[in-house]
Amino acid sequence: MSILEELKWRGLVADCTDAAELTKKISAPVTLYCGFDPTADSLHVGNLVPLIALRRFQLLGHFPIAVAGGATGSIGDPSGKTQERQLLTKEILEKNIASVKIQLAKLLDFETKKNPARLVDNASWTQNISYLEFLRDIGKHFSVNQMVAKESVRARMEDRETGISYTEFSYMLLQAFDFMVLARNENCELQIGGSDQWGNITAGIELTRKKLGKQVYGLTLPLIKNADGTKFGKTEAGAVWLDPKKTSVYKFYQFWINTDDRDVIRDLKFFTFLPKEEIESLEKSHAENPGARAAHKALAESVTDLIHGESATQEAIRASEILFGGSTDAITEQIFNHIVGEVPTVEIAKSKLDGDGILFLDLIVHSGLCSSKGQARKDIESGGVYYTNIRETNFQRPLKTHDLLFGKHFLLRKGKKNYVVVTAK
Repeated sequence: MSILEELKWRGLVADCTDAAELTKKISAPVTLYCGFDPTADSLHVGNLVPLIALRRFQLLGHFPIAVAGGATGSIGDPSGKTQERQLLTKEILEKNIASVKIQLAKLLDFETKKNPARLVDNASWTQNISYLEFLRDIGKHFSVNQMVAKESVRARMEDRETGISYTEFSYMLLQAFDFMVLARNENCELQIGGSDQWGNITAGIELTRKKLGKQVYGLTLPLIKNADGTKFGKTEAGAVWLDPKKTSVYKFYQFWINTDDRDVIRDLKFFTFLPKEEIESLEKSHAENPGARAAHKALAESVTDLIHGESATQEAIRASEILFGGSTDAITEQIFNHIVGEVPTVEIAKSKLDGDGILFLDLIVHSGLCSSKGQARKDIESGGVYYTNIRETNFQRPLKTHDLLFGKHFLLRKGKKNYVVVTAK
């Protein structure tokens, strides 16, 4: 199966320049690029489709370039946006690029000698060009009529309230310039991106033809919408980031494990490197027994492995099992720390555990799981309260320092899902 055939099977082709010509061109290794504007100090799951596509090409011997938008990022791409982006300073953009490079190294191989990936900043070929030079050498090749006809521009122009600034209107020229420079300097022959980038990509193809007399190609990947109509990659807490300091590994894993049943097979095709036969087997299992959630587990484990590594994935899985009532036997402190970050935490003075300790009844009230001693006693005696996921029915049980997990914590639960960690300090 060729790379284009595989992408089509996975549902990853939205548009491409002449498919027959492109298939012939990429039958041998080519240099290709995908750009991203470093608008934050971390990538998020919405960035994964094109970046994983770069990895797919690299695994088949192609030469991938990730272009950080140190120049374009200071302008802001109007594609798919209803409002103008906040303009970022050079210092912030440089800091963001440095942070994102660490994440890119998990997706692309920068060390292989055969076909190493490269990260370049388009500010390096843009910052020394004067405004007049750019207008004369690049701007003259663009018709305003054609630019206005592009979907990304037209949609914003039709919005009477926000419109589009001249700054954002110029973005297309800058991205087209990127493609032309890479075609000239790096023999880059293919640009990939989200389907909202089609207008920008074709502008670059035209500019390269006019300036260099060279044929280059474009391929876009679909923008993802969830089956329920919500935007992919967004939760109630906001974006799902690749940086574990912004989105914990546990929450990252949970995002994928909670994928809508209607989307899980699509996401296996989009976001994993599982082979066709395995995905089709998971699709069959999912259709026959969706409650087993085999497809969800395969998706969550594969993507979390890719971004955070197998060890962190297994810790997130173990933490998930515990928060769904699993045993805490043989739990490590590192795994327990995942739990501490995900459930309410209440402090208690360690001195209260000295001597006779604290009654289980009083600890439950202190944790906030019950509002009164009367309610706590009733819930405990009815079997609805748990200590380290073991049902505790003795409300008079004393808990002392030696009962703390890792000398620090009590893990308490009321019902199936109401957890609290009490930390002694």
